[in-house]
Amino acid sequence: MKKFLIGFLATSFTLLTITAVGGYWGYQTLMTFGQTQLNVVNAQELEIKRGTSFNQFTNILTQKKLIEEGWKLKWLVRLNPALAQIKSGLYEVVPQETVNSLLEKLVAGNEKSFALTLLEGQTVKEWRVQLSEQQKLRFDDALFTNILVNNGDDSGLPEGKFFPDTYHYRAHSSANTLLRESYRKMQVELEKAWDSRQAGLPLKSSYELLILASIIEKETGKASERPWIAAVFINRLRKGMRLQTDPTVIYGMGDRYQGNITRKDLREQTAFNTYRINGLPPTPIAAPSLAALHAAANPADVNYLYFVSQNDGSHVFSKTLLEHNRAVNKYQRNR
Repeated sequence: MKKFLIGFLATSFTLLTITAVGGYWGYQTLMTFGQTQLNVVNAQELEIKRGTSFNQFTNILTQKKLIEEGWKLKWLVRLNPALAQIKSGLYEVVPQETVNSLLEKLVAGNEKSFALTLLEGQTVKEWRVQLSEQQKLRFDDALFTNILVNNGDDSGLPEGKFFPDTYHYRAHSSANTLLRESYRKMQVELEKAWDSRQAGLPLKSSYELLILASIIEKETGKASERPWIAAVFINRLRKGMRLQTDPTVIYGMGDRYQGNITRKDLREQTAFNTYRINGLPPTPIAAPSLAALHAAANPADVNYLYFVSQNDGSHVFSKTLLEHNRAVNKYQRNR
């Protein structure tokens, strides 16, 4: 009996030892698997649809050859059940991504982010085309005006009221979110510019400042010139002179503009033809940048009334019509 008991205990100890060693080996194997890099050479998208079970998720990774031993993944989450709480969405799997880092990304819902840049100097019409071409962004033409209405603006005139910037969104989300952010940012920056404007500007409201800023934006892309361009228009407004700026004429022509402005176009009576109307046009003609807003609010202290392009992105500024005509002959008429 004593020999049997000793043999039983020895056998039991051996089995327990084997079990313990095997369990430790299995635990270490799974821990090592969690730190294993996925089979990814270039970044790729991984979409997890709503309702996908963890077993189905494991099969997806196996089918895409991101992992080779799906059973290890199933056992890994048994050790840490929290890692099985993955969220649906579109994710980006990058080189050197590990099994654990991918699971943590999916549990946190850190979906792939897309960037969209709405450029300064462009119109709402141009932005609508750009937004409609984003394959993973839901967009409706009415979004711009809907956002105005939701903010108490029933004018139906969205031009210039949205801030040009880079915005981020997730796959299959609505453009409504980023456009709301764009609208809010423009209102904030416009009011800042209006509140910090020079005293005595011939502008009646922040909206008129926005209109002027949009013209400045279209007239020059050279940062150092914006305050001077602003000064020319402010000086003209003070003297009751017409602005006579081509970008407003082009905007008023709409789709008829094909790259050139004729004398007939300059004589045409439109609400935006500043060769024919007094003062500012009725709305902005594009989305002004922050720099253009600041220039409109704080024009340079110069008495220029004219400017003409030197055909290299810069301009020659003049105080008198005689000086201006000389500059036009030199740089535009090649005389």
